[in-house]
Amino acid sequence: MTRYARQMILPEVGPEGQAHLSAARVLVVGAGGLAAPVLPLLAGAGVGRITIVDRDTVDQSNLHRQTLFTEADCGLAKASVAADRCRALNHEVEVFVEEQSLTSRNAQSLVKQSDVILDCADSYAVSYTLSDTCLEQGKPLISASVLAMTGYVGGFCGGAPSLRALFPDAPDSGASCASAGVLGPVVGMVGAMQAQMVLNLILGLAPSPLGQMVQYDGRSLRSSSFRFDNAPEPERCFSFVSVEDLTADDQIIELRDHGEAPVLAHPHALRMSPDEVQNIGPNQGQRLALCCATGLRAWRAAEQIQPNWPGEIVLVSASTS
Repeated sequence: MTRYARQMILPEVGPEGQAHLSAARVLVVGAGGLAAPVLPLLAGAGVGRITIVDRDTVDQSNLHRQTLFTEADCGLAKASVAADRCRALNHEVEVFVEEQSLTSRNAQSLVKQSDVILDCADSYAVSYTLSDTCLEQGKPLISASVLAMTGYVGGFCGGAPSLRALFPDAPDSGASCASAGVLGPVVGMVGAMQAQMVLNLILGLAPSPLGQMVQYDGRSLRSSSFRFDNAPEPERCFSFVSVEDLTADDQIIELRDHGEAPVLAHPHALRMSPDEVQNIGPNQGQRLALCCATGLRAWRAAEQIQPNWPGEIVLVSASTS
């Protein structure tokens, strides 16, 4: 009786499908609540190589949904602890750790080395950076998000429309799990669906999870889904870049006040409120970089100034820099 016998009995898997799983290279960005079900389910299924990207440490306030960790893990690097859990579950799986944030600088190489990319990071900047990179490289992206008692998971890029095609505008709310709260089982449900989408994709099951969105409501215990295969890509968008990508030639604006950010995101940045940004005079062709904590305020300010700014506008999320 082999480790994978119970899933290889399935006609959708069999020896050939198991071989596909063993050969797959999966990139998981974020080792928190969504990754808690994702990582053991992928490792248990025998996905051959898993790379985990996360720079954060385990915190007690997150243990109710980040169930890969214990109280004894608090203060330790999430990615390393999560990797150890995967190795303990299945020694046949190769697990690699990147204790760093996903940025515009490292996204290209990390995505290039992977067959399927999972967005488990709970960050606007990471989600759109991954989507832009996967769209450019033709790689499939399984992205999920949970807030309060609702969440979604969708399959993007890799021949399907990108995240920007479905969500072209700045989010209405800047709420996060830290500010709005979240229930652990909702995160677990959405994370499990994310893992299922990955397995469906690797096994080539129809219909493809790419171009499909699934929404889950923990209050009503109901889910719904729809396809967005024909969603058009936006003509223009604001890319997220890392602080290291900025230069002295850029017009850099720090949107956080001194109380929120005593140190500027970049030495050449000018501190302004979002309202003051609308009054700056552009230099022809100069790139404008707007910096804030999550990228959301920067995105909204960019939407306001875009009609009057002739050059490129980019966004910087200080939380992922």
